[in-house]
Amino acid sequence: MMASQEQVLEGLADIVNEIAGVPQDEVELDKSFIDDLDVDSLSMVEVVVAAEEKFEVKIPDDDVKGLKTVRDAVDYIVKAAA
Repeated sequence: MMASQEQVLEGLADIVNEIAGVPQDEVELDKSFIDDLDVDSLSMVEVVVAAEEKFEVKIPDDDVKGLKTVRDAVDYIVKAAA
């Protein structure tokens, strides 16, 4: 499934809202999951699992550590889904 950066951002915003209670409009590309959105490591695992299901991609545990910002995650998912 080809997903645009905008579609992935929108989907991630829904996921982060559902899991961490962060309003969708606050989930922006330059925000850090931990510092800006208060997504702790446990919630981050839930976000990753939900994103894998939603976008039909696999995100190995080693790669999750590199997903510090929303942009990191969006770029990763767009590339993995291509």
